[in-house]
Amino acid sequence: MPDLLPYLDAASAHPEFKRDLLEYVRGGNAPRIELNGRAPRVKVQRVLTQLLHAHPELPVERVRLSATSGCSDFTGELVAVAGEREHRFSFEWCCAWKAQQEGWTDCFGLPDQMRAAREFGWRCFSRWEPVD
Repeated sequence: MPDLLPYLDAASAHPEFKRDLLEYVRGGNAPRIELNGRAPRVKVQRVLTQLLHAHPELPVERVRLSATSGCSDFTGELVAVAGEREHRFSFEWCCAWKAQQEGWTDCFGLPDQMRAAREFGWRCFSRWEPVD
């Protein structure tokens, strides 16, 4: 959670969304964070940290997340609701991609995705794009 806090503090997000996000990260219920399907909390937290980092100006009131989680990736679409507007983002978080970018391999010669996830955390986005 330490990576999240500076972005959460600086964000223009609604106070109730901020409260829900903190509750979600702590393992609690967060009605303003809607998930379609199942996803590990840490991967959801990474996407929401990216949202607050990339768009601190958005007065986010709630979000809807549809994504697929793999071993080294998390891919999908995030909808951030701010007032009457919906802001859509297509994304892919991938620690294997980040390891390849860094030239890191494990003892088997594969991308060292565990090292990338550990050292870069939420900053392993290979794609973060607005959707019209």
